[in-house]
Amino acid sequence: MCLIAFAWQLSPQQPLILLGNRDEFYARPASPVRFWEDAPQVLAGRDEKEGGTWLGVTRAGRWAALTNYREPGGMQPGELSRGKLVADYLCGDIPPLALAESVAQEAGRYNGFNLLVGDRLEAAVCSNRGTEPRRLEPGLYGLSNHLLDSPWPKTERLKSGLARQVTAGEPTVSQAADVQALLELLEDTTTADDADLPDTGVGLVWERLLGTAFIRSPMYGTRASTVLLLDGQRGRLVERTWVAGEPGELTDIGFALTGVS
Repeated sequence: MCLIAFAWQLSPQQPLILLGNRDEFYARPASPVRFWEDAPQVLAGRDEKEGGTWLGVTRAGRWAALTNYREPGGMQPGELSRGKLVADYLCGDIPPLALAESVAQEAGRYNGFNLLVGDRLEAAVCSNRGTEPRRLEPGLYGLSNHLLDSPWPKTERLKSGLARQVTAGEPTVSQAADVQALLELLEDTTTADDADLPDTGVGLVWERLLGTAFIRSPMYGTRASTVLLLDGQRGRLVERTWVAGEPGELTDIGFALTGVS
């Protein structure tokens, strides 16, 4: 993922509302969201190059998402795939904070990342570029290619849009209209003033291109827009894929959470 906003435990009826865009080069192969054949409890898209994923959830209500940390010139070839951090968490049973602490011990083996992991009761964050593992308190959060809640314009806009939805009455797993409104937030192409854009070392032309929630260019852009909802009994993951900026497949999968009495 390259842009995420999520409401965590703001409502006992809807502990998680998460929405995000995955931006990537169009040439990198990926599979749309589905239950994995080799891990049937995992619902996620898949990076066909390395086998990991950027966002997913399990039938037990474990969820995770990852963003890369933008640092031109800092990418080291041969480092471990960051998408496997998400896949390993979803396929395992380590509690969120314990997993984040474990990842932090070997974080130097990866290029820059931010990792969110959670279940129905706990969520945690860690990064190998400045965020120590910590449990997340109930709240509304935003994450792009810097650190959690870094005030980048597109992150703040997405958080504000989600806040309006929550204030208006948080979406539930069954409310299709509200899910559509969340997906529309991810299609925002509003460009920030140059003075408000971050300076991450990629140059102003790229800062402008990367400064919108929805990204479209000849070779790189938004590949998938995702909404993930969890309540006490059910989960729902909705994904809109994009092909060179044009709508692709829409997948809407609801499922009962296991282990719920």
